[in-house]
Amino acid sequence: MSAVGTEGTPRRLRAGVVGFGWAGRQHMDAYVQHPDVELVAIAGLEDGPRRELGALYGIDAAGQFRGYQEMIADAGLDVISVATPTALHAPIAVAALDAGVHVLSEKPLAESAEKAASMVAAAHANDRVLDVSFNHRRRGDVKALKRLVDDGLLGDVYYAKAGWLRRSGIPGLGTWFTQRSLAGGGPLMDIGVHMLDMALHLMGEPRAEAVSAATYAEFGPRGRGGSSGAAQGARADGTGAYEVEDLSTAFVRLSGGATLLLEASWASYVERDQLYLVLYGSEGGAVLGSPDVWNEPQLRVLTDVHGIAAELMPLLPKDGLHAEAVDDFVAKVQQADRSGLHGDELLSRSVIVDAAYRSAEQHREVVIEPY
Repeated sequence: MSAVGTEGTPRRLRAGVVGFGWAGRQHMDAYVQHPDVELVAIAGLEDGPRRELGALYGIDAAGQFRGYQEMIADAGLDVISVATPTALHAPIAVAALDAGVHVLSEKPLAESAEKAASMVAAAHANDRVLDVSFNHRRRGDVKALKRLVDDGLLGDVYYAKAGWLRRSGIPGLGTWFTQRSLAGGGPLMDIGVHMLDMALHLMGEPRAEAVSAATYAEFGPRGRGGSSGAAQGARADGTGAYEVEDLSTAFVRLSGGATLLLEASWASYVERDQLYLVLYGSEGGAVLGSPDVWNEPQLRVLTDVHGIAAELMPLLPKDGLHAEAVDDFVAKVQQADRSGLHGDELLSRSVIVDAAYRSAEQHREVVIEPY
């Protein structure tokens, strides 16, 4: 689709959003605030929220759809955001890409590497942008650390540790989050993929060569560890079954000899919720995240200054979060050359997660073929 008006002047991109949850609303807010975008359509099955959001964002009945198929066919979109349960990412994205619409998906890319690869293939076939809104990559501490790593302050980064651990935070016990067919996995797929993305991004996108992983389900199957505190375990009729892990750990061998230790949990007996990333480099190290507050951006750089051990605390830029992810996506769509923007880099996250689950099931290291 063209982003040029009838008089040859640039026009605003026409955007649509599928999904009315928290993430979908972040995308809607970001599109409305972007000067080069017009939010023209929303899609979702819930009648009440659809009408309420339509009124909130000034979208008339013609731009409100129950199904994504109708929205893609009738709304004249340039870009679409997919903020649905994970198992719907690939069907919606492929349909949109085949219709010539650029796609911004919520994480993870898909519930399996196979489905993720189908999305990337559709982006290549139609020369459309495929992106994922990894909002935690836009944290101020991550942005500052990326610049320092790229400038060589840490030297060669050869080892990283990254994790997101919750004391009691299984999202929606008994909902799609805990059903393997809909979510693809548990905390590794849900929050661990954020830490995996941050680590690979900061380390310069090394290729994964092998994974050794383990998973555990000690809380969810007993109806414990839910974020609401309610006991909602598997029921006799089979609905609400807990089919995924509630803690995972993975050791990833990367190209060039670097390694990554990754852990993620929805529920575990830890002192407090934690979000951390530690880099070990030949010329310095870095610790990202606050030891006291789980989601407070903080960065410490460990190095030597004139031979004296020093700890630096850089001033951090403002967090960008979803708004910046949408801004980056729009900027990619506006580029004339879309090489490198078809989601190939994002596919690596799905490949690593798939390998980790296979490793856990088979109790062995899994070698990853080139992807």
